[in-house]
Amino acid sequence: MNFWFLKRPVHISWQIALLAGGIVVGVIASQTTGWFASVVWLFVGSGLAAVGMWRGKIYALPFLLCGGIILGLWRGGIVQVNLAPYANIEGATVEILGTVSDDPEVDKHGMLALHVAAKKVNEHSLEGKLWVSTHEKRDIKRSDEVVIKGKIEPGFGSFAASIFRAEIIEVRRPVPGDIMMQVRDSFAEAIRRVIPDPEASLGIGYLLGQRRALPPELDDALKIVGLTHIVVASGYNLTILVRFTRRLFARISKYLAMLAAGGTTIGFVLMTGFSPSMSRAGLVTGLSLLAWYYGRKFHPIILLSFVAALTLLINPTFGWNDLGWQLSFLAFAGVMIVAPLLHAYFFGDKKPGTIRQIMGETIAAQIMTFPILVAAFGVFSNIAVVANLLVLPFVPLAMLLVFCSGLAVILAPPLAPFMAALAQFVLGYMVGVVQHLANLPWAQAAFTLSPFAV
Repeated sequence: MNFWFLKRPVHISWQIALLAGGIVVGVIASQTTGWFASVVWLFVGSGLAAVGMWRGKIYALPFLLCGGIILGLWRGGIVQVNLAPYANIEGATVEILGTVSDDPEVDKHGMLALHVAAKKVNEHSLEGKLWVSTHEKRDIKRSDEVVIKGKIEPGFGSFAASIFRAEIIEVRRPVPGDIMMQVRDSFAEAIRRVIPDPEASLGIGYLLGQRRALPPELDDALKIVGLTHIVVASGYNLTILVRFTRRLFARISKYLAMLAAGGTTIGFVLMTGFSPSMSRAGLVTGLSLLAWYYGRKFHPIILLSFVAALTLLINPTFGWNDLGWQLSFLAFAGVMIVAPLLHAYFFGDKKPGTIRQIMGETIAAQIMTFPILVAAFGVFSNIAVVANLLVLPFVPLAMLLVFCSGLAVILAPPLAPFMAALAQFVLGYMVGVVQHLANLPWAQAAFTLSPFAV
């Protein structure tokens, strides 16, 4: 038998995609083992990957895949070894020094929830991200150093451990601290001076990705109608900002447009924090900007696999039952891969209009995220497509008006009431739509799937 086709060359972009896919598989598989933490496996994986890249033929692809899997197992194994000590102190009361890595939030029971990146546990160096809840009402912000005391409980998702009803011993605010967060909070405060809640919170969520500032009732309504994605720091908000910036400066020069859009991307990521969805969105936007500047395009599968591998190499815990990471990439795959396929199947080469594009992307994202959402929450939104059609077309306008309102408060106070009135009108329509749809008795349905079905 002639196996000539095995000697056919493979484009380097697909080689990178296969290597990245192997890394993703390896990192996820390392969730329960640290056996591959030795540096020996780094050399083994790198060697196999190098052979596969060097030969560049179909017959060399298994080397790439195996090399990627071993590299992923090695990277995840290192983190597993670092997190192993938490199993030894489970159930013990400890004192932890760490940094608050995300914006604190208050749950429905009035508990303050913190994501703490540990530095020391009982004066011993120990890494890992902890979920901490406390009844204490303290002024705590992202990047603050905290000393907490409590009982170590098992972790969940990407958290190495959790502490419930923790005692906050000390809060230290570094100087100058998180400058971009301070800029964000100052601008949000300027918006609140001229736009009342809940419209102000919704507008700040659009513009700055601060979902934690939403009133609980509005946050629940957004979940019911499937619109949470527009008020979390994610690719949707960032895409609107970057496209606007790029088009604004492209009239002057392509180079300036890329710099401005890149600066917007970096600034937005620094303001919102490095959550799984924001890490993915920032990398995708940055790579897409580079491709646009050089007149190129990424195939969605290549872009998806490369960014997934890169985020997991940076932080392997994202791949270990982190719901935000899973939903972010599944929704991205829906929008970038499934939606164009659906459109091509039903409409051929016709360019989609705004309504058709929103409908296609919403349905595609729902198809991809449905199993995970049902497995995690046991419910599914029946009204998501309608809600997205009624709200999404107005989000860019709302973001522009909210931005102009905040800017007017700072630079031109006499104009602020006029801009705020326009913004409040658009935001009021959105709040009304969300609340009306969320109150429909059939807006959400209970649904269960077995692990096998998922």
